[in-house]
Amino acid sequence: MADRLDRPKGVDRGLFRRRKDAERGGQWAEGIARFLGTPSFILWLTIFVGAWGAWNVWGPDKQQFDPWPFIGLTLMLSLQASYAAPLILLAQNRQADRDRVAAEQDRQQAARSLADTEYLAREVASLRQALGETATRDFVRSELRALLEELREELREDGDVEQDEDPRPDEPRKPSRRAR
Repeated sequence: MADRLDRPKGVDRGLFRRRKDAERGGQWAEGIARFLGTPSFILWLTIFVGAWGAWNVWGPDKQQFDPWPFIGLTLMLSLQASYAAPLILLAQNRQADRDRVAAEQDRQQAARSLADTEYLAREVASLRQALGETATRDFVRSELRALLEELREELREDGDVEQDEDPRPDEPRKPSRRAR
């Protein structure tokens, strides 16, 4: 306490400290609204109203405090309802605000996911196009065989090579991949 004597009395000091936390009241209202919607509240309210009615109907005449039309009970329940309704509306408004923020975040996430998906689709399409332009091993082999046949035809026309003769008799043949 002695360390606070050197500071002037302000908002943060004093008997009644006011805090500028708007969330605190909203959280309090949501807590009450949640409790008002529970089965335990309905059970306890039913027990209370039943006990009130039983006492004021069957209790001793001198100790009955709210006779038959139960005006006092009606006023209490009306008061409770008049406070409960705005608290419930406040809680609903806060929930709607949270839902709005969550929906906006979901829309932003969906937009990012869509952009990512479109980018990946473009990349896959470009890869497919690049693969379509790439020569495959079978294509290269067939082209080389066709060129080899053309060369053999040219050599036959020139009369340099006979049909049965291999044009490369000195070079050893490599085994094919299938033979390995």
